[in-house]
Amino acid sequence: MNRRISVAIDGPAGAGKSSISKVVAKKLGYLYIDTGAMYRGITWALLNAGISIDDVDAVEAALSKIQLELRVEETGLSVWVNGTDVSQDIRTQYVTSHVSQVAAQKAVRTKLVEMQRHMASAGGVILDGRDIGSIVLPNAELKVYLTASVETRGHRRWLELKDSENISLEEVCRTVAERDAMDMNRKESPLVCVDDAVVVETDHLSIEETVQTLVDLIRKAELGGHHG
Repeated sequence: MNRRISVAIDGPAGAGKSSISKVVAKKLGYLYIDTGAMYRGITWALLNAGISIDDVDAVEAALSKIQLELRVEETGLSVWVNGTDVSQDIRTQYVTSHVSQVAAQKAVRTKLVEMQRHMASAGGVILDGRDIGSIVLPNAELKVYLTASVETRGHRRWLELKDSENISLEEVCRTVAERDAMDMNRKESPLVCVDDAVVVETDHLSIEETVQTLVDLIRKAELGGHHG
């Protein structure tokens, strides 16, 4: 019986972390914890309550009133805020354009990192985000840095949005590049590729190939095989 490990997957916006992690977790019977959805949930709650996300004190004060819950359901993971399912609402461009700003705030990160560590403590989990390998799970048995060029990531994101939102490919690529700059340069837990992470570039990999690459890495790590 392979031991069940903690897997940390980091990478920039649009690298496919969530979609890939979901499939890999399902294949291996692991729990997938979408940390990005947690930040989106908090962002949605703040915007919905009319709180200025520039007002750090107001954001911190509001956090104690936000009940954030991730529920594992047949269809996957759903995100609930104060008893309401907001899984769809948190994916809009409106929330997307504010989430980096909210995620950069220390009080928000402190609250969510604590939740994430607690959820991961039993093992058999895959967490994805920007600071999983560096901050949330520095002792994870496997760390992966999933990445692709801005053009590739922008195009993927645009394909997801183009039917529901009137937005150009250029605009999406610009947002992706801006988000990279913000995530990499923020003071709290910036996006970094830690030294012991396995870098997986997905520009020329299909979803299936990327999934298989990660499944192989996890299987090897479960056996105590060191990656690198």
